[in-house]
Amino acid sequence: MIMLDFSNILTKEIGNNGVLIDEIEKNAQKAIKLISEKPYKELNFLELPEQDLKELKEIGKRARDYEYFIILGIGGSALGPKVILEALSPLHNLRKKPKVFIYDNVDPTTFKHIIETIDLKRTLINVISKSGSTTETLAAFLIFWRMIRERKLEVKEHFVFTTDPEKGNLRILAEEYEIPTLVIPRDIGGRYSVLTPVGLFLAEALGIKSEELLEGAREISYRAFSEKLNQNPMAILASSLYLTDIQKNRKIVVFLPYSDRLKTFSEWFCQLWAESLGKEGKGTTPYPSLGTTDQHSQLQLWMEGPEDKLVLFVSVDKHEFQEEIPEEFHDIEGLRFIGGHTLEELINTEQLATEMALTMSKKPNMKLVLPKIDAYYLGQSFQFLQVVTSMAGLLYGINPFNQPGVELGKRLTFGALGKRGFETEGEKVKNYLKKQRFII
Repeated sequence: MIMLDFSNILTKEIGNNGVLIDEIEKNAQKAIKLISEKPYKELNFLELPEQDLKELKEIGKRARDYEYFIILGIGGSALGPKVILEALSPLHNLRKKPKVFIYDNVDPTTFKHIIETIDLKRTLINVISKSGSTTETLAAFLIFWRMIRERKLEVKEHFVFTTDPEKGNLRILAEEYEIPTLVIPRDIGGRYSVLTPVGLFLAEALGIKSEELLEGAREISYRAFSEKLNQNPMAILASSLYLTDIQKNRKIVVFLPYSDRLKTFSEWFCQLWAESLGKEGKGTTPYPSLGTTDQHSQLQLWMEGPEDKLVLFVSVDKHEFQEEIPEEFHDIEGLRFIGGHTLEELINTEQLATEMALTMSKKPNMKLVLPKIDAYYLGQSFQFLQVVTSMAGLLYGINPFNQPGVELGKRLTFGALGKRGFETEGEKVKNYLKKQRFII
């Protein structure tokens, strides 16, 4: 089980910058009560560990026969798969097949380089969009669709759709062209979808057992409703993050994993937290970081900058690789002292030293500890933070599953591109562009 150390946000450790343990426990119990009432159908993500994997594993096995595997998706449809790729198969494209490319932006230069690298005849393209109307994803899909058709290739041999079970543009095309399709359950939103075929299909394509990811998540789903706080660290973390905001005005959460394999995990968490909680003037700003790298670029700010941050460390107990640092140059103290230690010892010591430095300076911080990085603990980590985010939303009194703030930008994009039904937004874009602009 993932361990949470919240010692360093308590008043006992950091004085006036800390919160009382009684307050944390009281709000943790409130969070458990709120989530147990299941006020939103989207909380069905807690049931994902029980999903049937038969079809997923069959299509995943076929995917391993391809030379290249491309994912077209954005937001949760790309970040979750990226985490699985980078955490469980680092430097994958240099060592294994199929070579994976995740095209999540509409940068034309990136697209050009992907096209120049792959051979379409040996490529499987996974198009991920629950609604089937994601502009960026559909733009890339249409280009690949044209290229596949121009080469007289069978579209059903080169596409897999991951989408809604019943409706949407991709569902229509799948039925017309007999394209294999995987289902995103109706009640699961994009940023909570990593443990659906959105992430699990890539896992199977990489030869990673999706059931191991789900087994880790199952442990969290089981504990999410436990009223025993020593069995429910998710409630403690949600309460702690909530209280350090509303009581201590800590508006920025620095998410700081100490492993290169978890760099994208930091980015995944930031979307989950920001899009779920940034509503009605509430929520805090997530800040993706990486240890030890950002000790050298950001620690000065955290130590002596504005008093608005809480650091959430993610440390890894065992990195599964022991490389000893040679004992050389005994007459040079700056080199001698690190000899005989291992890289694992060094990275974990640097995390500990940063944690201590922050605590000694009365800066609130907490720590999640993963025993190691594998499919089981990654699945556990995904579900852990999804539960924490949901609980935090309920404590704030907002819906942690909608995203009304992003809809206007989508509508204006539709209007600017001439989509039917969005003529009013199109006129707004034209008028905006006619305004006098102060550009130098």
